[in-house]
Amino acid sequence: MAQPRSDWVLPAVGVVALVTALRWVLLAFDRTDLFVDESQYWLWGQSYAFGYFSKPPLIAWLIGTVTTLAGSDGQFWIRMPGAALHGGTALILGAIAARLHSPRAAFWVAGTYVTLPFAALGGLMISTDTVMAPFFAAALLFHLRLTRDHRWQDAILTGVMLGLACLAKYAGIYFLTGAVVAAILHRDLRPSVWNWLVLLVSFAVVMMPNILWNQSHNFATVAHTVDNVGWIEGGHPLAQLQIGDALKFLASQIGVFGPVTLAALIVGLVRRRTLHLAAFVVPVLAIVTLQAVLDDAYANWALTAYFAGTIIATVTLLPHPRWQVASLATNGAICLALPLLTVFPQTGPDGAPLLARYLGRAEMSLALIAMAKATGAQAIVASDRRPVLYRTRRAHRLLYPAPDRAARQPL
Repeated sequence: MAQPRSDWVLPAVGVVALVTALRWVLLAFDRTDLFVDESQYWLWGQSYAFGYFSKPPLIAWLIGTVTTLAGSDGQFWIRMPGAALHGGTALILGAIAARLHSPRAAFWVAGTYVTLPFAALGGLMISTDTVMAPFFAAALLFHLRLTRDHRWQDAILTGVMLGLACLAKYAGIYFLTGAVVAAILHRDLRPSVWNWLVLLVSFAVVMMPNILWNQSHNFATVAHTVDNVGWIEGGHPLAQLQIGDALKFLASQIGVFGPVTLAALIVGLVRRRTLHLAAFVVPVLAIVTLQAVLDDAYANWALTAYFAGTIIATVTLLPHPRWQVASLATNGAICLALPLLTVFPQTGPDGAPLLARYLGRAEMSLALIAMAKATGAQAIVASDRRPVLYRTRRAHRLLYPAPDRAARQPL
């Protein structure tokens, strides 16, 4: 198989580096406080383990490593990896587009991805989706190489990248769904039995420490994940179908992927562009939409569909320059507006700041810490994770969240 041309790489790196640097500059002036999830991830990062109460361990390891190397627990360093991770993801998706299409497509895929609304938000607030992104994209790249070259080395790399994606967020397992669907629908996308075995064993080896951790902690993370999918533990799943919630979820995807890009993705799927990648898009959207019908689904739960989806949408837009400009202009405006809101938290129509849920947490933390010290308390116990405190290394360690299955156990 001929190697794809690489003349797209330097221009794409330049654009991605520029966007990433701009995000870091604006992040340095961010006036919002760490959200509860970010505080929790930071807290976990104070001690390395193979698992934590509600999430697999990779995000905690990343935050712990970056803050240790930086010598600072400042909010900038906790959130800093986000922009770089999405920048790396953009270039990996560009490499896939170069193999499937052309250098021109590769450049525009990288530029489109790095300006998507969810990538912009991921550059502001560290999340498991952001940590998962480059590994999921890399798994797509190596799977493409595997189906074309049939080398066992690519099977290993696919399995390892998939394992790392799942160590960031269990939603990475959607990759296997896509790979199986692709193999069923397209003869050319079927790895050999041997390569399937190598892929799955490589994946299992990477995941094994987390599996063993779950086993030794009463499957705490798995139980939390099941709790999120409420209908599994509820009554008959068909008793309370929520069509309205499913429509709300689908509408929310406009804010996740951008209005023009989402429309282009739908058109591309209908026209059956890039069949190799469609298998990694449609099943995820279908599964999460069904979840929304049966219970609840957050807007970001279908995020794995948009790694392959970015390539399909971009290739669909390429022959239509006006729509391509409209897509980049719309997403670019959102990309600029989001960080500016964190630098200048504006007052909303009701008189409260638009980002009220991301403000005031530092003050609450300091007040609780002061109260605890004044009374000689050694810990602050909470019934859920909402009051999770963020502090510097110099402050007194005070938090033991106590939600349900993990009551009064350090996380």
